[in-house]
Amino acid sequence: DVKGNNDLLSLTRPDVVREIHQAYLEAGADLIETNTFGATSVAQQDYGLAHVAYDINLEAAKIAKSVCAEFSSVNKPRFVVGALGPTPKTASISPDVNDPGARNITFDELVTSYGEQARGLLDGGADLLIVETIFDTLNAKAALFAIDAEFERRGNRVPLMISGTVTDASGRILSGQTVEAFWNSVRHAQPLTVGLNCALGAALMRPYIEELATLADTFISVYPNAGLPNPMCETGFDETADVTSSLLKEFAEAGFVNIAGGCCGTTPDHIRATALAIEGIAPRVPAQVPSLMRLSGLEPVTIGDESLFVNVGERTNVTGSKAFARLVLNEQYEDAVAVARQQVESGAQIIDVNMDEAMLDSAAAMDRFLKLIGSEPDIARVPVMIDSSKWSVIEAGLKCVQGKCIVNSISMKEGEAAFIEQAKLARRYGAAVIVMAFDEQGQADTFERKIRICERSYRLLVGTVGFPPEDIVFDPNVFAIATGIEEHNNYAVDFIEATRWIKQNLPLAKVSGGVSNVSFSFRGNDHVREAIHTVFLYHAIRAGMTMGIVNAGQLGVYEDINPTLREAVEDVVLNRRADAGERLVQLAETIKAGGKERKEDLAWRAEPVEKRLAHALVRGITQYIVEDTEQARAQVAARGGRPIEVIEGPLMDGMNIVGDLFGAGKMFLPQVVKSARVMKQA
Repeated sequence: DVKGNNDLLSLTRPDVVREIHQAYLEAGADLIETNTFGATSVAQQDYGLAHVAYDINLEAAKIAKSVCAEFSSVNKPRFVVGALGPTPKTASISPDVNDPGARNITFDELVTSYGEQARGLLDGGADLLIVETIFDTLNAKAALFAIDAEFERRGNRVPLMISGTVTDASGRILSGQTVEAFWNSVRHAQPLTVGLNCALGAALMRPYIEELATLADTFISVYPNAGLPNPMCETGFDETADVTSSLLKEFAEAGFVNIAGGCCGTTPDHIRATALAIEGIAPRVPAQVPSLMRLSGLEPVTIGDESLFVNVGERTNVTGSKAFARLVLNEQYEDAVAVARQQVESGAQIIDVNMDEAMLDSAAAMDRFLKLIGSEPDIARVPVMIDSSKWSVIEAGLKCVQGKCIVNSISMKEGEAAFIEQAKLARRYGAAVIVMAFDEQGQADTFERKIRICERSYRLLVGTVGFPPEDIVFDPNVFAIATGIEEHNNYAVDFIEATRWIKQNLPLAKVSGGVSNVSFSFRGNDHVREAIHTVFLYHAIRAGMTMGIVNAGQLGVYEDINPTLREAVEDVVLNRRADAGERLVQLAETIKAGGKERKEDLAWRAEPVEKRLAHALVRGITQYIVEDTEQARAQVAARGGRPIEVIEGPLMDGMNIVGDLFGAGKMFLPQVVKSARVMKQA
């Protein structure tokens, strides 16, 4: 049964397809799409016709090309847009309510299918390609991957268009991404246009096309449905041509669009009316956007030189967390997912996922875990850092993530050729990269080696690969200090100074590092480790460190560290004296010995209530917040004031202190999250 397989008409009734193209060109269309919306082998499989998918695309493009030739003139050329629509199977959404990690198609299967479709369309003469009606960004990324590979195979490119579909008033596509997150995920393809189509009529589409117009540094297309569906109407949609065209005229006059057209329910009359309505209106000028790192999960994350330090959660890493490794090895994935959720709740803006364990099938574990967290909106809202020493594991992860993620990592340890190849693939997948200071001679452990390797890597990435410099993150290697080995004494200083050099000499590049490594010598003494992390980050951030892989639970507030301990830690971190390591070890022994007996310092409870509230907010203490807030409210009421004065007065004063400490790098996001919880409770 082939009922509903309209794509097949390009083979069985080319005359009908030709007549439809002619009607729209006569109405004034400049671009016509091929009759291939569902012509992938994946979609044709439902009809048992996967084997003719290439032929459908080839003939559809030929038909459209011949009709365009009839209507083209020097003053009004007409163009064929080869259409690649969505498939009935999705790479980001589980078909099984009982298994959120299940998928009914793989990224590789989609790449193969879309690659065949692109090949047929290009062989048939398509002037442009469009990946359209995108409701699952991972499917679209597979299409873009396939198209880029086909362009490379052919040795030439045609302009590319991308069009997503916002499905309802939530402002998100079906797989959960916001408009900005969607654009961040696909902008690596450098399309001629990006836009929205289908699902909604023009009136409901307006806020989303307006948002996209402010974000995209390329042209904007919009081709809405003729209103919302109405099964009682002949075309299935009842918005008339004058209504649709007047709305599109408003978009054009507002400077939102460059290309306007119609999707479901729009007839030649709609196109004729639209062409007349927008004639003579100046096209939109693409937005001028700064060169920033633009990542995405379900929501966008933007990182630039003015951004505050970005916390990358480290606990979903089998090499760094024995507890997490045990969960994954025992296939307790529900509990493993809870670890990721806790990282996000604690303030991680990105989560690092590593499955490099000898007893694991690392690629399979990466695939399974990323699909599971991708089905959890409260986790999937943040971007992922795919972390492995094996490229095959990284690539397995890249095939599971619909957002724009970070690859951790690539390096020149296997030479320039492998480095360049991995960088090209990372870009084709649409990922940013962390580049380790590691070359053919090994890891860089001195300032000179760090900057030499980073500079060489940068030149290859930007000059040879064409990698966006804003998507390059260097890791100049964080090594343990206070090890008792003299050669290690300057490790932290070398990292900090290399960070400063990178920020000054490699434009737009970022700097990251595994923060927990620096305190490795003090395993078992969490109090000292927390102090080392806090002091190290304080100085590294001031030098320009952009992000770090950290345990949010092992970060303190710089000014809260005991002055004696802070001085001893800074002596080690900054290598200020020859005996710094030995002195810190001795001090650490006293802290470790007495750590369990330390009593909570309640001297602050004797302060006036305003100062107590500020203290609780800065330190994230909830224990007394209700009674202190009530006392402050009672004091305000006694003098005839209103409860809002407590919020606008002492509570906001406390949050202002939090903001100042955060801005100065003396407090980190996990502590700010705790402060926010105290504020909410108050």
